[in-house]
Amino acid sequence: MKARPVTVGGLAADIAARVGKAHATRVAVDGAPTAGGDVLAARVVEQLRADGGHAVHIPAGGFLRQASLRLERGRTNPDAYYEDWLDLRAITREVLGPAAAGGTGRVLPSLWDPVTDRATRAAYLDLPAGAVVVVSGTMLLGAGLDFDVTVHLTQTPAALARRTPPEMQWTLPAFQRYDDEVLPQDIADVVVRADDPRHPAIVL
Repeated sequence: MKARPVTVGGLAADIAARVGKAHATRVAVDGAPTAGGDVLAARVVEQLRADGGHAVHIPAGGFLRQASLRLERGRTNPDAYYEDWLDLRAITREVLGPAAAGGTGRVLPSLWDPVTDRATRAAYLDLPAGAVVVVSGTMLLGAGLDFDVTVHLTQTPAALARRTPPEMQWTLPAFQRYDDEVLPQDIADVVVRADDPRHPAIVL
């Protein structure tokens, strides 16, 4: 696997340029929590705004399903983490559909707070035509979510295990299953090695 080292800022600029060239309005930054996806997504939004566009960052973590559904198979079930945690319909209905070309532009930045297990009651955002939403999260690809540009942050199993906190080690089989079943490195538009998120490298 050949890769070109790049700074986080340089990576954000590269992704922003790709988004602009494609006239994309829906961007995924996909990766394990240890890969720095939220930071990168925020930097991409900053770059898009600096380039004169309108963009917002929406973490997928604000669209987890309620605990009674998310944890129905237990609090440490890796298959449930893979299959049941993210509310795909809500993301499509409240973010990706409205942000699509010709959509209403009225997007919801978050729906559910997993800590309080209650609705966030966030206010809708009315985006102008051509605005970009950058959604960061875990296992976003291959799930039927409709993105225009997809970025996958890949980590070796050793790096992922090393950076995952002890209390979240139970999720590791879910990431292995994701890699085996979805093959995100093969379907993403941009693949980034992020064993150390501070020193990414674009896979060529």
